[in-house]
Amino acid sequence: MADLHQTHAQPALIGAVQVAHDTEVRQSPNGVRFATFGETGLDAPDLDRILEAVPAAIVAALEANTYYFVPAALREDPSRKPVMVAPTWSDDLHDTAICHRNVELGSGRHGIFISTRLLNDRFALSFEFYINVAHAFVDKAGVPQAFADLAWQQALDNARGETSLDAFESRNLAFGRPANAMPDEPPTLPSRRTRAFAQPARSLNASAPIDEKERNAYLDAAFTDAIAIYLLSLAMDFNYSDLRERDYPLLTPVALAARLRLIAELFPPNPHYEFAIRYRRRA
Repeated sequence: MADLHQTHAQPALIGAVQVAHDTEVRQSPNGVRFATFGETGLDAPDLDRILEAVPAAIVAALEANTYYFVPAALREDPSRKPVMVAPTWSDDLHDTAICHRNVELGSGRHGIFISTRLLNDRFALSFEFYINVAHAFVDKAGVPQAFADLAWQQALDNARGETSLDAFESRNLAFGRPANAMPDEPPTLPSRRTRAFAQPARSLNASAPIDEKERNAYLDAAFTDAIAIYLLSLAMDFNYSDLRERDYPLLTPVALAARLRLIAELFPPNPHYEFAIRYRRRA
């Protein structure tokens, strides 16, 4: 008697460039170029809500980008040079799929392939899209002086935490501290499960030299994060604590609120979208 075992074969893969060639590109009412391919699991109204939250002033910097929402884009693989896309989802893809892949499509055009089934919920998918939008915008438009002044003053005031690991580490390095230094807290013992924060941050010395390269990297990262969080707040209600990571503390709510209010002044919400900050009292 044959011993039969049910298997779930990985779906056939398609090159991302081929997907871009064969898939119709559409434009949302606010101007975002996008396409969907395969069994994305996305409802059209949800995708429309995500896309149309991006203010027109930001969309204007994205003209070379097309955002492809696909079931799964695969990680880089030395044995497979072209970026590959799966048209359907399989649990076998969990180890090989990645949140997004950037692909050069020629003539200065860029494709950003976002894995809808790997992200698997509207919060994660929205933030993945918005952080990609924010990176593209900051790469082209830079950091406005008003935001740079605000974020740097917060850093000088030693505001606790940051909005991403990149911002957290580059801010520390700008002041000559270890990348993983924690402000105003004693060192922690190494842990097998999480990276220990090596040293407490030193109190700031106005006369201490600043690493300008790291300072600029910090401002780029902080501005990128603030745009992405702002866009997420337009598309849905969420708790700031949902963005918490293990490797760094989140920026204090008051400091983040100041950044987001400035972003809202620079890029007012589109019609039918609202920006609001609500504080919740601790129990």
